[in-house]
Amino acid sequence: MPTSPRPRSRIQQRNRELILDAALEVFSLHGFRGATLDQIAEVAGLSKPNLLYYFGSKEVVHQALLTGLLDTWLDPLRAMNPAGEPMREIMGYVRRKLDLARDFPRESRLFANEVLQGAPRMRDAIEGDLRSLVHDKAAVLSRWMDEGRIARVDPVHLIFSIWALTQHYADFDVQVRAVLGPGHDPFAEAERFLETLYARLLTPVP
Repeated sequence: MPTSPRPRSRIQQRNRELILDAALEVFSLHGFRGATLDQIAEVAGLSKPNLLYYFGSKEVVHQALLTGLLDTWLDPLRAMNPAGEPMREIMGYVRRKLDLARDFPRESRLFANEVLQGAPRMRDAIEGDLRSLVHDKAAVLSRWMDEGRIARVDPVHLIFSIWALTQHYADFDVQVRAVLGPGHDPFAEAERFLETLYARLLTPVP
């Protein structure tokens, strides 16, 4: 009869969290190919053998990060309510994506680096859960268009545009802040701009 795995001790859980946080820092800066276990161990403040006790390879650490990341990335779109008021739901999604870009910039860069490399460790999830969710929500957007509640545009490309216009503020944070200069709040300004943009794009013409 198989036995259930032993629960992790507090120290083991703390060390796993230290390693994953350090790995997120290293992978988001250097990408998968440029990152090394030595770099991750140094940032975590642990020895490399200690790191390997918890994660057997760089690939295992990276996969653990990506597995947790996908749910974080899908949750804002999942929260779009088919029974809600269309513009409120769409702008709620935009705000949630901006919040992710502001609060989780390293995770955004990790995801972007993985996709830029051809998504070798996430292709199944992208072609499965992510694709299914996008098409489900595109069907909701199409219904709102059919009902005349928002203007007709390509619903999938509408979702792509929201990704591009929100994640940019995480993935190109240095460029955004350099161009804006001091005294600007990029995310507050982006929210106001995107509210205007999508209101003009999606308000039905009488």
